[in-house]
Amino acid sequence: MNAIAERWVGSCRREATDRILITGERHPRLVVEEYASHHNEHRPHRSLAQRCPDGVGAPEPPAIDGPSRTLRRDRLGGLIHEYAQAA
Repeated sequence: MNAIAERWVGSCRREATDRILITGERHPRLVVEEYASHHNEHRPHRSLAQRCPDGVGAPEPPAIDGPSRTLRRDRLGGLIHEYAQAA
């Protein structure tokens, strides 16, 4: 478990906290909570067949035939972007 925890802390530091100017005592907690939410709810993981940890048991989304739009959601003030397809 130590290796898994070190990997998560390293990812959090590289992708979030190293790129944000921390301005107060509560700010790092908010940044880490937002990153953890992104990590567990949206970010694809290779070992989980490109699924997020919270979506492992969920069925595959239906394939969209024809033209579709891509929706972008910004997190952490635009530091992290999440993309989804919309019909």
